[in-house]
Amino acid sequence: MGKFAIALIVALAPSSSVLAQGHAGTPEEQQACSRDASRFCRRVLGDDSAVRQCLEQHRHRLSSACRKVFESHGM
Repeated sequence: MGKFAIALIVALAPSSSVLAQGHAGTPEEQQACSRDASRFCRRVLGDDSAVRQCLEQHRHRLSSACRKVFESHGM
């Protein structure tokens, strides 16, 4: 589960500069999308950018909480 959480944090960050600034998603944001990532993106959980792309591709099927996380990050 640790690798998944790290992958989700990085996937939700719009760029690496955001990570350098210390903002990589709150625990609430991570929790909001963890079920969707497990459901739709299980095969790519080790690839951070692939998780983000996968979630974006499934945006219409995401939970409302996860969809709000993406909207709040301008995605």
